[in-house]
Amino acid sequence: MLKKSLAALTLGAALFAGQAMAADYAIDKEGQHAFINFKISHLGYSWLYGTFKDFDGSFSFDAKAPEASKVSVKINTASVDSNHAERDKHLRSGDFLNVDKNPTATFESTSVKSTGEGTADITGNLTLNGVTKPVVIAAKFIGEGNDPWGGYRAGFEGSTKLKLKDFDIQKDLGPASQEVELTLSVEGVRQ
Repeated sequence: MLKKSLAALTLGAALFAGQAMAADYAIDKEGQHAFINFKISHLGYSWLYGTFKDFDGSFSFDAKAPEASKVSVKINTASVDSNHAERDKHLRSGDFLNVDKNPTATFESTSVKSTGEGTADITGNLTLNGVTKPVVIAAKFIGEGNDPWGGYRAGFEGSTKLKLKDFDIQKDLGPASQEVELTLSVEGVRQ
C-alpha cells in the first residue's frame, strides 16, 4: 500500500511539475486584444499619440518561473497611425521610420528578470529603422485564465522609452521631443 501511495504521489508531482513549465502563447492579433501605442511630446506643450495597427508575435510564460519567459514581436512599420494622414506619411518617410528600406521592426527578448509581485524587466534587442539596440521593457502581469471560447489566455502591459537618435532617426523635433514612449498591451492565446 505504501509503494502504491508513493508511486501515486510521485506521478502526481511529475504531472504538477509538467504543468509548471512555460506555455506558449500567440498574441491575439485577430481579436485585436493587443496594442503597440506610442507618445511623444509635441514642442513640450502636449502629447502626440499613435499606434501600430499591424503586428504579430508570441511569448512563453510560466507564472512560477517568469525568468524563463520569452517574447518575440514583429511590427509592420507602415501601419503607423497617428490619426493624421499627412503626419503618418511623414512618419513613414526617411526622416523617421524609413519604411521603404525597413518595412519591419522586431523585438526579441534576451532575458526576463522579476522585479516584484507580477512585474518584470524584459530585456531584448529592438531592431528599428535598420538599427538593433538593447532595450528594457518594464512589464506588468495583468492576468490569466480560461476564456469563453474554450481557450486559455494571459495578458501583460509594458512600457519603455527610446531615444530617437539611438535608432538613427535624425529629424530634430526640439529639445522636448528627443524620446518616444512605447506602451505595449498584449493578450495571448495559449497554443
